[in-house]
Amino acid sequence: METSNENVADMAKPLAKDMSHHFSDVTKARAPSKMKQFYKYFQIPNIGQFAGGLPNAQLFPFDTLEAQTARPDRWTPSPNYPGADDLLSWQLADTSISDQATASHVVVPHDAPTSDPRKKIDLATALQYGQADGYLPLLSFIRQFARDVLHPNVPYEGGPEVISTCGSTDGMSKTLEVFTNIWVEGKNDIRERPGLVTEVFMYSNVLTQAQPRGVQVVPIEMDEEGMAPYGPGSLEDVLANWDHEKGKRPHLMYTVTMGHNPTSGVLSLERRKELYSICSKYDVIIVEDDPYWYLQYPSAEIEEAKAKNLPIPEPKAANTLANKSGYEYIDSLAPSFLNVDVDGRVVRLDTFSKTIAPGCRMGWITTTPAIAERLLRVSESGTQQPSGFAQVVIAEMIMGPQPEALAALAAKQTKKEQLNFSGWKMDGWVRWLAGLRGQYERRMNRMCRILEENAYQLKQSTPTRESDADWGVITKTRLYDFRWPRGGMFLWLHLRFETHPLWKAAGTRGGNVIDGVALSTALMAFLTRKPFLVLISPGLLYSATPEIREKRAWAYFRICFAAEAEDKIDACSLRFSEGVQKFWRVKNVKEIEAILDEINLASTRDEEEGLVDMGSWMGC
Repeated sequence: METSNENVADMAKPLAKDMSHHFSDVTKARAPSKMKQFYKYFQIPNIGQFAGGLPNAQLFPFDTLEAQTARPDRWTPSPNYPGADDLLSWQLADTSISDQATASHVVVPHDAPTSDPRKKIDLATALQYGQADGYLPLLSFIRQFARDVLHPNVPYEGGPEVISTCGSTDGMSKTLEVFTNIWVEGKNDIRERPGLVTEVFMYSNVLTQAQPRGVQVVPIEMDEEGMAPYGPGSLEDVLANWDHEKGKRPHLMYTVTMGHNPTSGVLSLERRKELYSICSKYDVIIVEDDPYWYLQYPSAEIEEAKAKNLPIPEPKAANTLANKSGYEYIDSLAPSFLNVDVDGRVVRLDTFSKTIAPGCRMGWITTTPAIAERLLRVSESGTQQPSGFAQVVIAEMIMGPQPEALAALAAKQTKKEQLNFSGWKMDGWVRWLAGLRGQYERRMNRMCRILEENAYQLKQSTPTRESDADWGVITKTRLYDFRWPRGGMFLWLHLRFETHPLWKAAGTRGGNVIDGVALSTALMAFLTRKPFLVLISPGLLYSATPEIREKRAWAYFRICFAAEAEDKIDACSLRFSEGVQKFWRVKNVKEIEAILDEINLASTRDEEEGLVDMGSWMGC
C-alpha cells in the first residue's frame, strides 16, 4: 500500500492535546442531535424520502436566484513588497480603481444535475433544512481555503476543521458557551469565576457577551504591535502573579491580531510565538478574532518614514514558515496563531463581513476537530447554519457552476453568456482579497498624509524686545500623534490634550481649565458641527475595564478610513484636521461647557450615557 508524502508528513506531527477540561458543564453534557445524525441518509441517491419533516422543494417560491456580481479583478492590488524595485508594483499602487462597471451575471438554478453534495449548488438544497456546520459546497471551499491556503503550517496531526457561523459575533458567543460556565456574584464561589485576558484596548462588543456570563475581563498591556508578552502588566506578568482569591486564573485569551481593533497593530510571527508559549505554559485557550487578516499594509512603515523624514526601513518578511500557499499575496502576510498551534489550543474566528458584506451574516471557525465538534453541538440547538440564500449566492459566485450544472446550463445559454461567468475559483477569491487590500491601503495612506501634515498648530507672535522687532516668533504645538496603521480599517489617534489652553491634568472642572474626559467629549461633539461635520469614535468605547476608561482611554479616538465614499476621504480628513485646529483655539471655558451641556454630560465627568447607544455601531 502506497502512502502519500502528505500523509507521511502528517504522521510525523503530534496529536492535538485534549482541551476538554476547559469545556463548560453544559458543553460536556451536550449530545449530537438525533435528527441531524439522521440527515446522512438523505444523501443516498434516489432514496424515497418518507422520514424527514422537510417541505417539498418544488413548492419553494423561487425558481432561480440571480445577481450581478463583481469580477475578482475589479480592484487593483497594492504591492506585496513595496520596498522592492518593482516598477509594476508601484504603478499598481498608484492606481485606485479598475473597471468598476465590469460585472458577471450569476444564476443559481432551482435544481443542479449532480449527485455530489459538495458540488450541488442549487436552491433545492440551499433553502432546505441542512447540517449545522454549514452548506456543504461552500463549507468544502472554506475548508480547502483554510487548510491549504491560509494555514498550511498547522503543526498537529490531521490539521484543523472548520464550522460555519453567522459571523464572528456568533462565533464568539458560541466559543464563550463552550468554554465558560455562567458565574453569578453572591451565588457562586469567587474562586470559580472564569476569566478572560485581552488587550487594554479592545473590541468592546466582546464585553457585552462575556460580562453577563460573569466572566472576569483582565486587561493586558500592549505596545504598537499588540499584546505584550513580557514586562509590567504583560501576559506573563498577569498570569504568573494571579491572585486566586479574585477568581480562577484566566483560561481564555481574546485578541484581534491583524489590524487590531481599535489600535491597528499587526502581531509579528515572533510575537505570536512568544504569546503562544506563555498560553501553553499556563494552559490558556487562544481565541483569535481576525476579520481584517487580509488587510495588512506593507507600505505603511515606508510611507510613514517618508512623511516624518525618517530613514526608510529595510523590508522584512512577515511569514518565514516553511509551507507556502502558492499565492504571493497570501504568503506575504503575517500568519495566524494556528500555524504555531502545537497544542491545539487556538480557536480562530473568520467572517465574510469585511470581504463580502456584513449583512450576509456569515463566517466560520477554524480549530481542532474535537473543539469544532463541541461548537457544532451548540449550533445544532441554536442558530443551526447561516441563511441558505446568502450561502448559495456566495457559493455560486466563488465556486461557479459545477461541471454537470454547467453542461445543463450551456444548452440554455448563448455562447457569450457561457463565457460570461464560470466562478471566481480559488485564484479569483485570492485576487479579490488582494484588490480589497489595495483599495483600503491607498485610502489609509491618503488619510494619514493629510493628518500628518496638520498634526501641529503654528502660532506667530511679535517679539517683546524692540531690538528683535524685525523677527517673528513661531510657536509649534503638537495636537495629536499616531502610528500609521499596519493593518485593518482604523487609525488610532492620540490627542495631546495636555497642550490645549484649557487643559487640566486632574481633579474637577473649575476656573479656566477642563479635564481630559470633558475635553475629549467636547471635541467629538464639536467636530460634528458645521463646517466640520465629521464623526469619530471615542477611545472610551474600547476600554477593557472602567479603570482604563478613567485613566487613559479618553485621550484616544478611533478613525475609520474604510466606510466613507471614495471621493470624500480627502475632504473629510481635511475637515477633521481643521476642526481639531479650531478646537485648540477655544480659550473660553464657557464654550466647552456649553458643548457639554448640549450632550447632557455637564453633571459629572464620568457620565457617558449619551455615547453608550452609539457603541453598537461605532464599535464594529
